[in-house]
Amino acid sequence: MSWVRALARPDIVALKAYEHAVWEPGQVRLHANELPWRAVADESVAGLNHYPEPQARALIERLAQVYRVTPESLLISRGSDEAIDLLVRAFCRAGEDAVLLCPPTFGMYAVAARIQGAKLLPVPLLAEGFALDWQAVLKRYTPDVKLVFLCSPNNPTGNLLSEAAVLKIVDALAGRALVVVDEAYIEFSSADSLAAQIAKQPHLAVLRTLSKAHGLAGARLGTLIADPEVIALLKKLIAPYAVPQLVLEAVTTLLDATHFRTLGRRVAQIRLERARMRQSLADLPGVTTVLPSEANFLLARFADPAGALARASSAGLLVRDARSYPGLQDALRITIGIPEENDRLLKAWA
Repeated sequence: MSWVRALARPDIVALKAYEHAVWEPGQVRLHANELPWRAVADESVAGLNHYPEPQARALIERLAQVYRVTPESLLISRGSDEAIDLLVRAFCRAGEDAVLLCPPTFGMYAVAARIQGAKLLPVPLLAEGFALDWQAVLKRYTPDVKLVFLCSPNNPTGNLLSEAAVLKIVDALAGRALVVVDEAYIEFSSADSLAAQIAKQPHLAVLRTLSKAHGLAGARLGTLIADPEVIALLKKLIAPYAVPQLVLEAVTTLLDATHFRTLGRRVAQIRLERARMRQSLADLPGVTTVLPSEANFLLARFADPAGALARASSAGLLVRDARSYPGLQDALRITIGIPEENDRLLKAWA
């Protein structure tokens, strides 16, 4: 038995997936109970009266080029959130299996685990710099842990996790757990994606998204990169027509050379503003600490975080209240905006 089949839920391994209508471009579709006419104002290429292509090949091939992986190792989903949910549902039996995570971190890992009824094993990041404590992760591991979620750059702290530490965990848990690294903010960092490691480290999976650096949050298009056997398993669970036709058409068209030239310039601008804002925030009397960041946000500690929230709101600006995260009872997370917006925030806090 393969390691994926041994690790996944037995009922999902045995599940016969729903068989959607056969996708045959160029054939007249009299097999899917669709209306033969478009809606009056429908100007889409394929027609919204037809179901979209499941796991659209053209988009998968384009994203495989972008992320430098094989199409067989890639699943497209409605944002990374759906991929997180699919992973937990595929690998964790309610009341039996567990998810290990390293707080403070992105909240959806815990939410997906709780919805599925999986147990949660938290292993906090180190207080000094929020580094990954790989030794503590391995010490905390128990045989019921099926998934380890790591976020790098980490949300909400902004720091990169050590690649060496991540790979130590992957090596140690090979065959015993799938280590999932969420790289939602990797484009803003100085690091390379770990996706290149998957070919020789099949117990590693990587989450990518178009929501952040690509400026396509409204498209809700995420990607899971993993061993092809993991991808095949999740295809049993994902909705047959998960990504809407308008999203498929828009994103496939948008991911051209012009988009990537613009992306490069905008990422560079965010990095410059991030550096300026970190220094400017640190100079404010009410700010006690501003953490270094490799993402498009900064985490700052305040002497009076509630007052800072109120002053930002009065200036028409929303920042993220991070005080509910463990160890961040005085912290707010600030997304890097355009210079004029950032200056408004600094003025409100001055």
